[in-house]
Amino acid sequence: MGYYAKRANIPFALFEKSGRIGGNCITLRHGDFLFDSGAHRIHNRNPQITQELKDLLGDDLLRVEAPSQIFHHGRLIDFPLSPLNLCLNLGFSQSLRAAWDLMIGRLTIKDRLANFESFAVATYGRTIAEKFLLGYSEKLWGIRVAQLSPNIAGRRLKGLNVQTFVSEAFFGKKAKTEHLEGMNFYYPREGFGEIPQRLAEVCGLEHIFFNSEVTRIVHDNRRLLAVEINGAKTVEVGQEQVVSTLSIGALIKGLEPKAPEHIIQIAQTLKFRHMVLAVLFIDRPSFTKNATIYIPDPDLPFTRIYEPKNRSAAMSPTDKTCLVFETPCQKTDACWTMGQEEILDLVRSRVIQKGWLKDKEIIDGLVYRFECAYPILEKGYEQKLSVLLEYLSSFANLHSSGRNGLFAYSWLHDIMLAGKGIVRDIIAAEEADSNE
Repeated sequence: MGYYAKRANIPFALFEKSGRIGGNCITLRHGDFLFDSGAHRIHNRNPQITQELKDLLGDDLLRVEAPSQIFHHGRLIDFPLSPLNLCLNLGFSQSLRAAWDLMIGRLTIKDRLANFESFAVATYGRTIAEKFLLGYSEKLWGIRVAQLSPNIAGRRLKGLNVQTFVSEAFFGKKAKTEHLEGMNFYYPREGFGEIPQRLAEVCGLEHIFFNSEVTRIVHDNRRLLAVEINGAKTVEVGQEQVVSTLSIGALIKGLEPKAPEHIIQIAQTLKFRHMVLAVLFIDRPSFTKNATIYIPDPDLPFTRIYEPKNRSAAMSPTDKTCLVFETPCQKTDACWTMGQEEILDLVRSRVIQKGWLKDKEIIDGLVYRFECAYPILEKGYEQKLSVLLEYLSSFANLHSSGRNGLFAYSWLHDIMLAGKGIVRDIIAAEEADSNE
């Protein structure tokens, strides 16, 4: 938001809880290795935002072609799921069963949007859904798939149809690349953290106040009046607008006077999934050519592996690579409180057991944890969120934004569009006031 405010010559100040830029979207360095706090990348879903990122990063924004796949019983299968690739990997009899289940699912499931399980089975059939989607989703989100909203699928579940099958069969790689949008994406040369860093440079570091945790938000039930920083400093709001990227629960909890009790109770039911990253540094030039590998197998604790070097060669030395293993969890789970060596030993033993790596190839490792990686979109969350956002909209000078602020499973282009829209609305409101 600050980037668009700067471009519009609107005065602003940014208060950042941590001592660095980027929040949960950062690039970390370990010796000569770089890795991100997630398998981030930029899809060209909004040409206008893509162009802004090209202008921002110039030649440092790379066009990348790298697939994503699912590891299943020793095989790598394309993701998003591709019908021809599925047939080749499942074999004739399982493919027939999957096709039958797909037809049955689409004919018998009356409410495909009842929950994620219904949505996945209606989209792909019971056989495919159980193999690749349902168990994986329970690992990722930590709850039963029947309790999850279909919105967790985002834009990923598509393309399993006769048209795509025929297209792939006759046009091969070109058709597959067009269907699997994950194969082509943009990525900054030295990691995704380059984006917030460049945005901060445009904003001007003098406008960014680090180590500034918002601890209280004072209001009069109509407007926000002041923001307390670190329990000590008070910043008067006056007639200014306030944009919050705090998690929606933290924002409501920090209000003074307190929000109505039913609002507080609803906010407490919205939960986030946290993340533990185990990073292994490997004495090998390459592991695979994949951008990301998804792991539905229940015997492996992690859900996703990504190899930063496949996004940009600058992320690892030429003769080495690194692998990042994601394990989502809650703070009550063992992996959140386990020591670094214990986590690394667990991951190391599993990858050696699978035959992916030899022990002598693993030259180092580290663990990184971060909170509120994903909002857990439980069935019925939409109604709860609507109530909370309606309440927050009663404050005339408050705008919520970001994945945590809107409790939305959103991407960079969504967040940038939202920030752009907020600044546009602020300008429009100021012009309307000046014309009165």
